[in-house]
Amino acid sequence: MDKISIIAIIGGLAAIIVGQALEGGHIGSLFQLTAFMIVIGGTASAVMLQSTPKQFMTGLRMARWVFQPPQFDHEKTIRDVIHWSQSARKGGLLSLEGYVAQQQDPFHRKALQMLVDGTEPETLRSVMEVEISMFEHARRQSTRIWESAGGYAPTMGILGAVLGLIHVMENLSDPSKLGSGIAVAFVATIYGVGSANLLFLPIANKLKNLVAAEIAMRELIVEGLVAIGHGENPRIIENRLRGFLAMHD
Repeated sequence: MDKISIIAIIGGLAAIIVGQALEGGHIGSLFQLTAFMIVIGGTASAVMLQSTPKQFMTGLRMARWVFQPPQFDHEKTIRDVIHWSQSARKGGLLSLEGYVAQQQDPFHRKALQMLVDGTEPETLRSVMEVEISMFEHARRQSTRIWESAGGYAPTMGILGAVLGLIHVMENLSDPSKLGSGIAVAFVATIYGVGSANLLFLPIANKLKNLVAAEIAMRELIVEGLVAIGHGENPRIIENRLRGFLAMHD
């Protein structure tokens, strides 16, 4: 569980609510169902319109990474690659066949299988880099829905504000209805700007960082397997992978 994300969200919401209370405002005035429907419903619809169903659903599922991020153990991966390189130097590439079935990640399993099958190192690199590129593109398209939501939400807040003001203008003769219209107008703006800057854009940036770590893991595997294919010394491979990892930190 990523505790800092929970603390950040609670802290951001608390800052707004406490600030409202310190100014003497009524906390209940911040909760407007109409404004919420306009901003969140409109933002979700706009994001759905620009996305494919797969991109949209994948992006929603990835949101759980904010609280339960996937674990990328780069150190373990480097140790595994070094162990494979030592086995290959002693028993040849075919000695790695027993490790293929142990790989839970399909990408790792495919790359290692290609090496065992005697694929030329540069061919292996070329094939797996194409797969990495396609994977990265799909991941970034899915994370982009949150970035887009951060762009649409403030505009939807302005739309809600305009609708609220229209409601006010239509009921100038009835003072009892003016308060609710003005409340919707201003609260919609708060919802739009607040959700974009406290939720959508931070989520998008956090997911981008996690995707970058995921891509770095795959590139690390490819770099290590290509080095094994070239028959490089395990110590040299380790130094190369640690330098590669340092560049991506």
